[in-house]
Amino acid sequence: MTLRQNWGEDRAYFLDESGELACIPARWTDAVAPDPVVAVSGGRSAFRLEDLVALTRWVATFPQERTDAP
Repeated sequence: MTLRQNWGEDRAYFLDESGELACIPARWTDAVAPDPVVAVSGGRSAFRLEDLVALTRWVATFPQERTDAP
């Protein structure tokens, strides 16, 4: 397998079962390091969507501070 930049992304080139040259996005393989955010999160989140929506609604109730004062 060979890795090359092509079509704006890293591609993995290999010979398929019939001996023809084929390629796929390198991120679909284990030839490149995983995205750090994906690796650290492991598919988990510290917050539930319902809690984040509730927090957003709560923060929206706060009075707005004026930033145009000298």
